Amino acid sequence: MLATRVARFVQGHPARNALQAKNALMPLTDFLTPDAVVPSLRVASKKQALQDVAAKAAELSGLSEREIFDTLLQRERLGSTGIGQGIAIPHGKLPKVEKLFGVFARLERPIDFESLDGEPVDLMFVLIAPESAGADHLKALARVARVLREPTTTAKLRAARDRDALYAVLTQTPTSHAA
Repeated sequence: MLATRVARFVQGHPARNALQAKNALMPLTDFLTPDAVVPSLRVASKKQALQDVAAKAAELSGLSEREIFDTLLQRERLGSTGIGQGIAIPHGKLPKVEKLFGVFARLERPIDFESLDGEPVDLMFVLIAPESAGADHLKALARVARVLREPTTTAKLRAARDRDALYAVLTQTPTSHAA
């Protein structure tokens, strides 16, 4: 079950107790802009996907593409951020980052991401955080995972055809039972 994999994924982070203590929801609009949504990323491998989203993150943030890519790759070496059901949440912290930000990409074709369930990935949400982010980084990871674990949300993301539609689905206000 995806919820179990997400829980294990978040449990692997040292600041999870801080996350549990601060149970407030962090809206995706806090760290995702419409320009950070890629509606149809054409890649053939995990490495290429990470390179392309690193390039997009660099374009939006002014940070070094290489530094972002190396950070994401280093995190993947610890274990795949492919949490299952076609979803990956690559993430990392960088010293020059002042504010948490994300990049969402829907892949044109699913790719092998060494996911926990062995399924290929077609939805990626990349999070980049300041080194000092701590609980905020984990709250953002948990929020992204919560949004993407909803089957109706992922179905809408897979059906949407443009950036604005994808952004609208990602940032819709959750219902009380989904929060």
